[in-house]
Amino acid sequence: MSWLGKMIGGTIGFALGGPIGAVAGAAFGHTFVDKREEVYLNSIPGGQGYLSSNEEAQLIFFTAAFSMLAKICKADGKISDKEILAVERFMKRDLQLDGDGQETAKRIFRQAVDSPEPFEAFAGQFYMVFRTQPNIIELMVDVLLRVSTADGDISQEEESMLLTATHIFRVSSTDYARMKSRYVKATNKYYAVLKCDESASNDEIKKKYRTLVTEYHPDKIEAKGLPEEFIKFANDKFREIQEAYEHIKKERGL
Repeated sequence: MSWLGKMIGGTIGFALGGPIGAVAGAAFGHTFVDKREEVYLNSIPGGQGYLSSNEEAQLIFFTAAFSMLAKICKADGKISDKEILAVERFMKRDLQLDGDGQETAKRIFRQAVDSPEPFEAFAGQFYMVFRTQPNIIELMVDVLLRVSTADGDISQEEESMLLTATHIFRVSSTDYARMKSRYVKATNKYYAVLKCDESASNDEIKKKYRTLVTEYHPDKIEAKGLPEEFIKFANDKFREIQEAYEHIKKERGL
């Protein structure tokens, strides 16, 4: 994570603000300052300057993800051992975070658990940054679903937060149902991955496949401002799309 060294190193000269800024600032033991102080920051020995726009986007995505996961885990009033294990598994297996990355995620998680800001405040700030990037929005919903369903089911409180997120993110109920079906059996998961149902024509399936592989192509995802660990996660989704299409092709004899 290109921004992590700067965060550990000291003051960052940019105005992030909001609940995400508050959590990130508390997690790293300092506050964020306005860009008007850039000249001052750069004038002192070892001044850190400020994050690039890409680094800022990475920080926002990373902080928002683990902040929202913290709120979902605490949705029923307590955080279970299963939920902790699910988050740790997500960090290690799906994101393949190194030691520093895992510690950073845990610090953000702990700060968000105790933050007075509600789940929707984090979701709203995240959406304002990534609202023009629907594939990044879908990645975030996938992150939340993956951890929420780790014990095989979604609690009523977790479901309520997930529905709040989809409303804020402008995700339709149909799209949410398809994403959810990847983890909670409702429809054929292969069709859900391609965002269509079993009644879709061969041409519709091919069109969906071409659209998705274009949106999630590794080269395109890398330009979206995601932390490199989440790029790995996105690349897994790219492979999932390809595997789903191959399965459906074989099933239909295409």
